[in-house]
Amino acid sequence: MIEITSIRQGAILNHNHGTETTDSLTILLEGFGSGRPVQVNGENAEMVGRRFYKEVALTEKFNNITVSEMTPFGRYSQEITVVWDKKSFKRFNFYIDDHSFLFTDLARERPKSAFDHFYLKGLKEIRNKYPFKVTLNCFYYNDHDKSFTLDQMPDTWKQEFIDNSDWLKFSFHARSEFPDRLYLESNPEEFGKDWDMVQNEIVRFAGEESYIPPVVIHWGNIHPTVAQECVKRGVRCYPSFMRPCVMGGPSLAERTGGGDMKKVQERSTSGADRKTGTQGLALYYKDHELESYLRSERNYYDPLMGLVITGPGAVCSNLTPLDQTAAKVKSNIEANLKSGCEVMNMASHEQYTYSYYPNFLPDHMQRIELAVKTAVEAGYTGTFYAEGFLGNMAWGE
Repeated sequence: MIEITSIRQGAILNHNHGTETTDSLTILLEGFGSGRPVQVNGENAEMVGRRFYKEVALTEKFNNITVSEMTPFGRYSQEITVVWDKKSFKRFNFYIDDHSFLFTDLARERPKSAFDHFYLKGLKEIRNKYPFKVTLNCFYYNDHDKSFTLDQMPDTWKQEFIDNSDWLKFSFHARSEFPDRLYLESNPEEFGKDWDMVQNEIVRFAGEESYIPPVVIHWGNIHPTVAQECVKRGVRCYPSFMRPCVMGGPSLAERTGGGDMKKVQERSTSGADRKTGTQGLALYYKDHELESYLRSERNYYDPLMGLVITGPGAVCSNLTPLDQTAAKVKSNIEANLKSGCEVMNMASHEQYTYSYYPNFLPDHMQRIELAVKTAVEAGYTGTFYAEGFLGNMAWGE
């Protein structure tokens, strides 16, 4: 048995993990074999008993590494693919889900500028202070106001949106907010029809420049054939809750009828709303290897799916009280420092900004700004994960 122990299949590596030049990133590869000579990409490795090690130069975006040893029973080998995040820099992605209230207001109020609306005005004020980029994930139907559909959104402000598309983009999220997890029991044809319906409207009222492929679908959990359709349509990264999993957050009753947001937030920040209760259930429901890896390394690339799987987000603003926002972001920054990772994801949900929503949070925009401020002060800059490699354009995408 031969095994690489220093890095995992799909590891995303940057200058913090080795020596970077213009042409390569050189890392130290380590592992264990049977004690017989080991080769790494066809070259002999150094041996210390069963342990082997060798420096490997990564020269491509995606790099295959093969280790092998010849034994009396035949040749044993392991092959992994790792990613060189070339010229990496500290960066964050911010998306806000569930947009329908904004479009309903704009269609009815018809302000001179779209940025006269309090919501877009608030986001632009954050942008004016910090290197902030944000994706607004969109619904076609407003389930809280059945009379509105996205085709009613005027194209009056199309040029404004195009002019601001360097930091503000729109994406597909779902046909509507309810039912929950509507693409967990769907087929690619139904899903594709909904995607096209939303994307076509975004392009109509905001221009091609303002559209971007999503990095998450409503609720995250999606059917395998829907996931395949996402990849076909240009999705290149997705959260680890793509498959059915234990999730937290407000219940359906709390989201539709109004709930005690203090208790909801306490359950979320403590993790109580995700605990299975017993070790047996935890072992059954959770992928502990994957969860522990993502807690530490934050992301990995799956070459079989062609996707970067992203780990826990630094903050979800509607579930993190203002007085805990900075600390939560900083804890994720500290985790990044330990692992060498330089990317961070943050999120929230549109509806908590609106006074007519049952679970209105008066300080919601302040939470978003504080999360951004904390990241920027730590040297991070806003990017779009859907552009380049997790917002890094060094490979020329």
